[in-house]
Parts: sequence; structure tokens; C-alpha cells
Amino acid sequence: MKLRIAAALAALLASLGSVSAEELTIRFGNPGVGLDNRQYSHGDATTYARARDLIEEEFAADKDIKIEWTFFRGAGPALNESVAAKQLDFFLLGDLPAIVGRSRGLDHKFVFATTRHEPVYLAVPADSDIKSIDDVKGKKVALFRGTNLQLATDRILSVHGLTEKDVRFINLDTNAAVPALTSGNVDAVFGGPEYLALAKKGIVKIVYTTKGDDPTLGRNSSYLVATAFEQAHPDITQRVVTTFVKAAAFASDPVNEDEVFNGWAVSGFPKDAFEADIEGDTLANRLNPLIDDFVIARYKDQVARAKAYGLIKGNVDVDSWLEPKYLQQALKELKLENHWSSYDAKGEIAQLGDLNKKHTN
Repeated sequence: MKLRIAAALAALLASLGSVSAEELTIRFGNPGVGLDNRQYSHGDATTYARARDLIEEEFAADKDIKIEWTFFRGAGPALNESVAAKQLDFFLLGDLPAIVGRSRGLDHKFVFATTRHEPVYLAVPADSDIKSIDDVKGKKVALFRGTNLQLATDRILSVHGLTEKDVRFINLDTNAAVPALTSGNVDAVFGGPEYLALAKKGIVKIVYTTKGDDPTLGRNSSYLVATAFEQAHPDITQRVVTTFVKAAAFASDPVNEDEVFNGWAVSGFPKDAFEADIEGDTLANRLNPLIDDFVIARYKDQVARAKAYGLIKGNVDVDSWLEPKYLQQALKELKLENHWSSYDAKGEIAQLGDLNKKHTN
């Protein structure tokens, strides 16, 4: 009798163990949200993958794996709170919030770059007399602090001989900044391509963009994985990274540009804003996933600036943060080792990739 009870108990424990082993939810996060709180965003290969269910397709045969996406209206700071609560496994973050989170003990690994040279735009009311960066001195300017926009804006001011103290900054997210700008409650706003659609309608004017300026200006973002998840599931981590790198390769091909913009438009933002944003640039350049000297230098520079501005107290060791092995394996598996160009710390091409060779031939 005792043997039967023991056997039954062992069987029950084994079945419970198998149930828990079968139930794995991979939790993805993005520091943005579509119009009307749509759970989609835009601007990189991972948001295109989300729009076209590429991660879901990768794991479709794994009945024990579920996929969960969360898009945060509060951008990087809100996403960091979710990471601290151990509610996310993979997530995109701009350089500043990623650095701030890392400095506060959030344990994650930098697995590939998601965007580089992402432009910053200075938008003003249609009837404004502001014509350049110099003219924002003493003005009320909206800026979403705590995001990668903050340090990018500080660097823009620095290159143009200004500092934060020269501007009356007001902390507003995009949803609040647009009505503040159009109603005249602020004189200008630093932001992203969301203002291009308003400019096309004549509601605002774009008086400055980092495009064509110093190549080290603009914003950068990366894809991160929680260290605990990566260590527990290296095989799944590899499949996720490979899927996103494959999406980046697809999006980098000029023949697919229209389809990529259609995917991003699922977020509710107009397609023509993406077309205007990429004008004078290429998706191959913008979505380059390589962790090259340029990306490393930008993050080290942002760490130094974050410390100088008192945004972080401790140091962030960028070199130990990087985990390029999944990217390298993806590039090898997909035969993309020479697909994208790598850049030096100053933003100049260090090694010409296949895409650039096509453009120069």
C-alpha cells in the first residue's frame, strides 16, 4: 500500500513538473505605444517583426511556448520599472534609460543594436520666429526626460554652443507635447518623426534635424535580454535574436522599404512620416544591428554624459554589458557576416558591407 501511495505521489510530482516545464511565456517589451494605445510601435526591425507576427511564427510549433508583448506609454522609465519587477524577458531601450537601469542594478545583456543615427527634430508652431537651434535660447521647450531623447538633445545643444541652462525645458511626453506645442503653451519641442506628419499638414514647422549634421548626433537604441532568462534559455535566446536579425536584413533591403513602412503603420502613425524620416538615409544604415566601434563609443559617451549630468551615480561598464555571441551566431547562420558595414567611433565606415557595396557600384 505504501509503495502504491509513493508511486502515485511520484507520478503526481512528475506530472506537475512537466506542466510547469511546458508553460513558458516569453515576455517582450517596447518603450512606445501606437495611436489610441495600440500595442504596436515603429522605427526598428523588432517592431516590424511584431507587426507581422514573426516571433509568433518562429515558435508556432512549440505548443509549450507563449508570446506576450507589452508596449509602454511611459517609454523607457516605465519599461525599466517593469524590468525591475522581473516582468519582461526581452526589451528594446534607448541608450539613456538602458544605462540608467543598468546603473541601478537591473541585470540584462546588450545583444544587438536596434537603431543608430535616429534623427532628432526641432518642431515649432507654424507661425514661430524660431529658425534654428540658436533661437531656442531662453524659450520654453518640451522634452521627454529620461528617454534617449534627453542626452541626444543635450549633445545637440553642446555642439551648437548651448547648454540645458540656456533653455527652459518642460518635461512632457509626446502625447502631451503635441497639444502644448499647437496651443502655444511651449515654444518648441525636440522629438522624433511623429512631428513630420504635423509638418506636412502645416500645423508645425521643422526648423532643425540632426540628419546631415555631426554623424555622432542622433539617438541610439539596443535590444536587451534579462540575464536570468538568457542563462536559463540560451537556445530560445538564440532563436529570438536570429528572428530579429533576419527581420533587420529583410528591412534593410530597399525593395522591402514599402512593406516595412506598411508594417510600422499598424501602429497608427502615418506611413508618409516614415518616408519623410528616412529621406536622405537608408534603412540599412538606420537598422544596422552590429555592435561595432561606433555603437560602443556612443554608449560609453552616453555613460560619461549621464554621470556628468547626475543622472546616474555609479559607473556602467559597457564592455561587460555586451553579449555579442547571439548576434554573431545569427549572422553566421543567416550568412550575413558581411551584410552591414561596420563603423569606427567617429561614424566613418571601417569595413564596407555588401549593402553599401551595392549602393556604390
